[in-house]
This record gives sequence, structure tokens and C-alpha cells, in this order.
Amino acid sequence: MMQTLTSLIPDVDVLVSLSQEELAGVVLQLAKEHRQNNKIHIQAIASHINGTVGMNNGYPQKRLQEAEIALSEAWNWLTVQGLLIPELGINGSNGWMLLGRRAEALLVNNGFKSYAQSVNFPKSLLHPAIADEVWIDLARGDLETAVFKSFRAVEIAVRAAGKFEDTDVGTQLMRKAFDKTTGPLTDLQQPEGEREALAHLFAGAIASYKNPHSHRTVTISDTGEAQEMVILASHLLRIVDSRQ
Repeated sequence: MMQTLTSLIPDVDVLVSLSQEELAGVVLQLAKEHRQNNKIHIQAIASHINGTVGMNNGYPQKRLQEAEIALSEAWNWLTVQGLLIPELGINGSNGWMLLGRRAEALLVNNGFKSYAQSVNFPKSLLHPAIADEVWIDLARGDLETAVFKSFRAVEIAVRAAGKFEDTDVGTQLMRKAFDKTTGPLTDLQQPEGEREALAHLFAGAIASYKNPHSHRTVTISDTGEAQEMVILASHLLRIVDSRQ
């Protein structure tokens, strides 16, 4: 027996509390299951909201409009992302949709949650030097590349701001740039302990997140973890900006 919206989310309060992208994952799975000749119409899923006549398996009558709006928002999110695409010709004009190639791949690999998390990550959190390129890498799921590029940008920015040579790299570069007494990027107005801690922060970040990617294959499977790493790189880049 095929699943329905109400069988997967029987509580309407839960349904309307979900964000568009959270509900979209459920809707995409239902779209795959309820396809006819590879086509799906929103009404095939919307019919679940009312339930089957005489079976009392729909949502409460007074909450139907809320449920319909939630479904429409999730459906629209899927179309904006290109996961559901209109069929060409008259069928598409009448609302019949096909699953896009990315949708098929996400469903096969159970990757929808990571995809939704990636595309909804605010680009504004990233430093302008890395925002466009790194955000795209995150959205594509290329997490290792996103992290490596972010911390490589930190290394490049520190080298340029401190007027170091191209041969100055890695943790040694960070410790020279932020040396508590002689570093060109240190702030002598800060307490000595804080200056020393900042040097450790930069050196530790490069050692942990940039150097391993330079020397061996590193796998990152958690989208949220990768996002936290690139936010850290953005913070470091903003510190470098403030020292120029």
C-alpha cells in the first residue's frame, strides 16, 4: 500500500510547523511513489489532505486550508530548486510534473536532507572573498572542496596582508603573522595572552582544516559540520581585514 501525506505526517500541527524544505523532502518521496507514467500532479498528493470518504483518515476540516498552504509551499520549493519540472507540452501547462535528474539522484542516495540544508545555507554568512565559489560547492555537496578553498583563502589573505613570500605557508606563516610581539598582523593594544591565543587560533585552524586536505584525501560527510568550518574561515578572513 502506497504511503500518503497523512500516513507519513498524521498530526496536522506537525505538518504546518515544518519548514518548506523539511516538508519538501516528504513531498518529493510521495511524488516518486504516486507517479503515473513518470508524471505527478500536485492533486495526487493534495487529495490525501481530505482523506478517503468514509475512512476519516484526512486532516480536520477546519485545518484543511493550512495543510493545503503548507503542501503548496513545499511543492513550490521543489519547483524553484528544479527538483520538480513541468512536462513539456499541454500536460505541463495543466500542472503535470516530472522528477528532475537531481531529484532522482537525491532519492536514490537518500541525500535530500543534506541538499536542502546546503541550498538554504545563507551566503551572507560567508566572507565576500569566498562566498560565491564556496556556497556553490556546499550546494553541490562538494564539502571537502568548500572547506579546502575556504582555508586556502585564509592562508592567501594572511600572506598578502603581512607581505610575506610565497614560500611562507601553513602554520609557520600564521605564527609569524600573528606573533605576539613581532607579527605584522598582531594588535599590540590587546593583552599579551589574547595576542598569543589568536596566533594559536589561526595556526590551529590551518593545521586542522587546510593542511590535511593538502596532503591526503579527507572525507567530510556532515553538511552542517562543513558549514561550521567555512563560517570559521570567514571569521578569520574578517579578522585579517581588520588588521590591514
